[in-house]
Amino acid sequence: MERRLAAILAADLVGYSRLMGEDEAGTLARLKSIREAVLEPLIAQHHGRIFKLMGDGLLVEFASVVDAVTCAVACQEGVADHEAAQDSGAPLTFRMGINLGDVIVEGEDIYGDGVNLAARLEPLAAPGGLCVSANVLEQVRNKLPYGFRPLGHRSLKNIAQPVEVYSLELEDSAADHVPPVYPASMESQRPSIAVLPFKNLSGDPEQEYFADGVAEDIIGALSRNRWLLVIARNSSFAFKGEAADLKQVGEQLDVRYVLDGSVRKGGNRVRVSAQLIDASAGKQIWAERFDRVLEDIFAVQDEVTGAIVAAIAPELDKAEQQRATARPSDNLNAWDLYQRGMWALYQRTRGSLAEARRRFEAALDLDPNLGLAHAGLVDAYYYEVVLGLAESADENRDMALHAARRAVEIDPDDGLAHCAMGKARIMRKEHGLAVPDLQLAIELNPSIAWAHYGLGAASEFAGQAEPAIVHLNDAIRLSPRDQHMGSFLVRLAEAYLLKKDYQGAVTWARKALQQQGFQWSRYSALLAALGYLGKTDEAANALAECLAVRPDFSVSMVRGGHLYTDATALEHYLEGLRLAGVPE
Repeated sequence: MERRLAAILAADLVGYSRLMGEDEAGTLARLKSIREAVLEPLIAQHHGRIFKLMGDGLLVEFASVVDAVTCAVACQEGVADHEAAQDSGAPLTFRMGINLGDVIVEGEDIYGDGVNLAARLEPLAAPGGLCVSANVLEQVRNKLPYGFRPLGHRSLKNIAQPVEVYSLELEDSAADHVPPVYPASMESQRPSIAVLPFKNLSGDPEQEYFADGVAEDIIGALSRNRWLLVIARNSSFAFKGEAADLKQVGEQLDVRYVLDGSVRKGGNRVRVSAQLIDASAGKQIWAERFDRVLEDIFAVQDEVTGAIVAAIAPELDKAEQQRATARPSDNLNAWDLYQRGMWALYQRTRGSLAEARRRFEAALDLDPNLGLAHAGLVDAYYYEVVLGLAESADENRDMALHAARRAVEIDPDDGLAHCAMGKARIMRKEHGLAVPDLQLAIELNPSIAWAHYGLGAASEFAGQAEPAIVHLNDAIRLSPRDQHMGSFLVRLAEAYLLKKDYQGAVTWARKALQQQGFQWSRYSALLAALGYLGKTDEAANALAECLAVRPDFSVSMVRGGHLYTDATALEHYLEGLRLAGVPE
């Protein structure tokens, strides 16, 4: 393994996702022109080497820190001059970050914290500006005619210690820009939670270990949600044995949410109770109790832990969306914009899905490394396709794949990023390719109900009813209050239709229709099952309800909108619609 000291420059195009959404071909052409006419010549002139090109940026190695900073300044000025001479809309701008550190060399590629830190500094820069670490400043102080503004110590993702950051802002950069902490900034704005030690109400000292084990396992499981800041065990367990006020606990630990619970044993049964408190508002947002037979204590501990984590995850989502939508519109950070986007996403109308995309893109303009916003874009593109609301389904599929790739690039260990990739593959009817990413998502975070749903959907669309039912039931059991529940249930109805259990399909389709929002597939699953059962009167009523919202609903619309790759399964579905009287 070869190691060396190097100055690493990271550069990224501002607003790339939005620009690609507006004009993909034009943006790529303009970006290529800037690379060839400005960036590559200047990098070579300053003795740099591009070792990685991304869709919207690049990473460059320099042997000299002075060369790296001088090159960055020249590149920003060169890009500004190049864009001023063009007649192609708003000028493109870049953010840049530079770090000096130890790197690992493998062939033509470079890895290590020296590279990671440069990539984390870049989003902190103003558009057209540059951020550097303190060790870069030490090397160029008194050697270059530039001033640097201190931004303080910043906590950066996957960097163990806070980093002292400085900003060099050129005349053409956004001088009044206040760089966010990563990501915009999730270190200070992302939801935080403390899990207190569960109280042992049994009077049995042996149950103390079980109570502590449940709380510790919940801390570990919640930590897999990379958008959630979880207080370490040593801090939250400092309250063990105290009758603490949960709002005060929140203030002392500086967390937004507190999870509290208790364990009571009676005979061979154990009851675990838990409640989730919004500490900032002093109100309970979720509470549940779990009764289990205490045969294998470790199996019960695992089961209860999984149930609690799966139950509170969607409640946290809902609480964060309500918090974001209640904030004034002129004071939103990237996390708030992302949550407003999720709130709009779940309305699932043409207008709300367009609004969701705008919110996610605005969040990415503030923080290009907010992987959740890239995953949110995948969601929006996905629902526009499956609900038949996309202006171009093919363009949506391409944009979803691009957004999913960015999410995985930003954090390869994030289960939600791989879940987004699975979703993008399902949109493209690449069900076999979706499965490995969805399985990896579950390995990284077993609490992601959508990954289980995705495996079920992929199986169903490939004509495999039995595995689809197993995976879909896992999703429903894992997250019984999920905001995707309507999708979970309609896929289950279609799986029962596929196995020709038409009464089962009717039952699950009716449950799907009780969920939030409108999905034509809920009606189509119900209608196909009613058609095979010969219940023409019920089918006529259901069809009238559907047509009142989607006048274009027809057999051909279902054929074009569904994601089946198994022709026999699709034709079986469509024949049920014809039997129900759905127009061709």
